[in-house]
Amino acid sequence: DDVDRAYFAVFDGHGGVDAADYSATHLHVNVGLHKEFVKNPAEALKCSFQKTDEMFLFKAKREKLRSGTTGVSALIVGSKLHIAWLGDSQVMLVQQGKAVMLMEPHKPERE
Repeated sequence: DDVDRAYFAVFDGHGGVDAADYSATHLHVNVGLHKEFVKNPAEALKCSFQKTDEMFLFKAKREKLRSGTTGVSALIVGSKLHIAWLGDSQVMLVQQGKAVMLMEPHKPERE
């Protein structure tokens, strides 16, 4: 279609790079293939994080991998920004030199 889109993501591996590498390789594919990608990008991001996690858990069990990852992604669709994250990775938007709070990070003390 004629809608401009851009995708960005950062993964911070814990206990190795396997989960981070896997997520970097598969998350954007799962987002792009999600049935709601065009109509509801936020839902596509949410479901794709879950699907990518399930896929990696299957691989990790099969291959006895023990790593994990946090992750944050930004999907720009036209003039809209969609953010999804897992763990304590964060996105910062700077607008005209000022930080704009986009998310409340996951912290152990939060319910």
